[in-house]
Amino acid sequence: ATQLYLGEIGYSPLLTAEEEVYFARRALRGDVASRRRMIESNLRLVVKIARRYGNRGLALLDLIEEGNLGLIRAVEKFDPERGFRFSTYATWWIRQTIERAIMNQTRTIRLPIHIVKELNVYLRTARELSHKLDHEPSAEEIAEQLDKPVDDVSRMLRLNERITSVDTPLGGDSEKALLDILADEKENGPEDTTQDDDMKQSIVKWLFELNAKQREVLARRFGLLGYEAATLEDVGREIGLTRERVRQIQVEGLRRLREILQTQGLNIEALFRE
Repeated sequence: ATQLYLGEIGYSPLLTAEEEVYFARRALRGDVASRRRMIESNLRLVVKIARRYGNRGLALLDLIEEGNLGLIRAVEKFDPERGFRFSTYATWWIRQTIERAIMNQTRTIRLPIHIVKELNVYLRTARELSHKLDHEPSAEEIAEQLDKPVDDVSRMLRLNERITSVDTPLGGDSEKALLDILADEKENGPEDTTQDDDMKQSIVKWLFELNAKQREVLARRFGLLGYEAATLEDVGREIGLTRERVRQIQVEGLRRLREILQTQGLNIEALFRE
């Protein structure tokens, strides 16, 4: 099945930079054919990214399916006037949806198998609805989509919340790393390197919209602007602040960075992970 799928998408030609802008503008105006062209032309990008997440608990086709949801979301949100190449922007969304699917899979592994299957149906439906509705769906909306009793959906969602939160909060003592930007570069080809360079340049630009202290703390914590990634304690020693004060500045900086990214149609989770 995987080889059949890969064979089918191999016939979709890639878009040039000029074609990306042309079709993206039309897609933003609601042109269905342009939207479809952008999706089909980037299905191979999804496969390339999905392959990096092998042996993480999900089959390749499942990873591709999740990544395709991210690609669709990227097409819906992409604004060519912001200066990104679409492949760079889409990579953020594809990685985010795949990472979240893996997280959902691995954290439910100890539940009874029939519960895991049922919960996965609800979670996947919730993700699909969130893309369509542009907000997190309610239990009622999920129940209507699945033709299930609302009480059943609510019960499963409460179970999901008890296992762990879907959106891991950023900041605090949690150790984060830039999402695959700082991964093993030996796995990246020239196209990947170009996309990662674009990401780094964008992140640096956004960092300079923070105040000087927030920018320095985040740069030292996450290995940006020429710094090596460091712990809260190490950053505190370097800049003469307590560990707690560094943590507070990190939280403030990430909160501000989240606001900046939201204006770009991005979630901060698309850049940072455990």
